[in-house]
Amino acid sequence: MTTKQTIHATQNDAWGFFGTMNEQAEAAWPIAMTAISDATCQPLESVRLFLDSRHGRHFADDVLNEMLRGHNIKQALEAAVIRWMGWTIGRQTSKQYGIPKGLPYLTGFVIHCEVTDESFAA
Repeated sequence: MTTKQTIHATQNDAWGFFGTMNEQAEAAWPIAMTAISDATCQPLESVRLFLDSRHGRHFADDVLNEMLRGHNIKQALEAAVIRWMGWTIGRQTSKQYGIPKGLPYLTGFVIHCEVTDESFAA
């Protein structure tokens, strides 16, 4: 039996991914949530934290650049996910953020956003 996960709404509609995507935000949000969760094997709540962060803003910039190249939202998101999963965490980023060196960039920052989120603090 498969359970359907709930797509969490943004908690940062003025900034992060959602704010950066402007008029495309409503359409892009569920596609981004699912694509990033599938690629990183991380829960949707962790993906929401990433997309609402400044890192999510940078991810949105990458998506918008793909859209300027003529891709639709889904294609642009897929291209950005592939690119971010192809990059790996280097020595400097590892030292700065505490993310293990060599981890895919997207996975590393999704996990980083979950670990550093204060709403999970006990």
